[in-house]
Amino acid sequence: MKRVLDRLMLAFLPWLAAGLIRVIYRCLKKEVFNGEILEDLWAQGRQAILVSWHDQLLLMPPFYRGPGAMILISPSRDGELIARTVAHFSLGAVRGSSSRGGREALREMIALADQPLDLAITPDGPKGPRHQVKFGAVQLARVTGRPIVPLAFVCSHGHRFRSWDRFLLPYPRGRAVYHVGPPLVPHSNESAEDLQRRVQQAMTDNTRAAAEALKRYDLTAV
Repeated sequence: MKRVLDRLMLAFLPWLAAGLIRVIYRCLKKEVFNGEILEDLWAQGRQAILVSWHDQLLLMPPFYRGPGAMILISPSRDGELIARTVAHFSLGAVRGSSSRGGREALREMIALADQPLDLAITPDGPKGPRHQVKFGAVQLARVTGRPIVPLAFVCSHGHRFRSWDRFLLPYPRGRAVYHVGPPLVPHSNESAEDLQRRVQQAMTDNTRAAAEALKRYDLTAV
C-alpha cells in the first residue's frame, strides 16, 4: 500500500506543483534586470552555467527562456519530486549532490557541456550552509571554460519556511524582480579558491542588487 501511495504522490505532486508555480508566476508583476546578458549569450550560440541560491529557485523554471537546460538535483526523494516538477517546464535533471553521487554527477555535467544546453546549479544546495558557494559550479566552470551567470529572485510578499535555506514561497499579485549578474569567466591561471571567492561575491552582489531594485518601488523584499 505504501508503495502505491508513493507512486501516486510522485505522479500527482509534480503536476500539482508545476501548476501552482505557473499560477504564481503569472500573477506576479515582474521586472527583469540585465536579461540581455543571457539573450546575448544565446544569440551568439553560447551556453552558461546558471547559478541561483536554493531558497530562490521556485520560480526560476518559468523564467528560463533559453535553448534548454540540465539542472543538478539531489538524488533524494525530495530531489525526485523536484526533477519531475521541472520536467513540466521541459528542463532536464542530472541527479547528484555534494554528499551523494557528486563525482558522477559532475562528470555527467561536464559531458553535457558539449551539447547546446545551459547547465544549472544551486551552489549552496542541497543542505547548505545557506548562501555559501560550494565547489561544484566552480569545478564545472574550470573544466568546461563556460561562464558562470548569477541569477537572483526577490519579491514583495511571500512566506519563508523554517528550513535551512529559509525557502521562499512568493504570494500571488505581488511584485517580483529577476536580476541577472555579469558572467564570470574562469581565468587560466586562477585557482579554484579564487574563482569560488569571485562567484561568492558576485552572487552576494547580484542578490543585493535585486533587493535594491525591488525597494525602488517602495516595497519590502523578502
